[in-house]
Amino acid sequence: MVVRKGKKSRKLQGRTRTMGWGRVGQHRKSGSRGGFGAVGFHKHKYIWIIKHAPNWYGKHGFRPRGRIHENTTINVGELDELAWRLASNGQAVIEDGLIVLNTVEMGFDKVLGSGKVTRGLKVIARGITEEAKRKIEEAGGKVILLEELEAGSSAA
Repeated sequence: MVVRKGKKSRKLQGRTRTMGWGRVGQHRKSGSRGGFGAVGFHKHKYIWIIKHAPNWYGKHGFRPRGRIHENTTINVGELDELAWRLASNGQAVIEDGLIVLNTVEMGFDKVLGSGKVTRGLKVIARGITEEAKRKIEEAGGKVILLEELEAGSSAA
């Protein structure tokens, strides 16, 4: 069988009215479409699925039931930059010469230790790594965990 190099419609252009598809409307209306949407993906459009969307069918991963809570984190280097920006704008709260940053109100669950701390910070956090705590305290700041605040307010 000889492989056709060009499209048949190009070959027949200008020759006949129906271009070889017959007189009564073949290749013309929606019947030649093969259905709407994903119809026929297991039947007459199966080759298209294999070629263009091989992972269309089947299960992919799972979604656990219940609420998923992902920890949002921030690094001490980012906190240091944020404190500098707030202090330069005059928006920072300053207590005893320390810039107060409440990461819980900012929406962060944990403070991580990447980056440098160049100024004194008072960080209120839900959780903090040992490295982050060490860097903040070495720069002359202090760390207050949310558990300590809640325990102190319930005792009073």
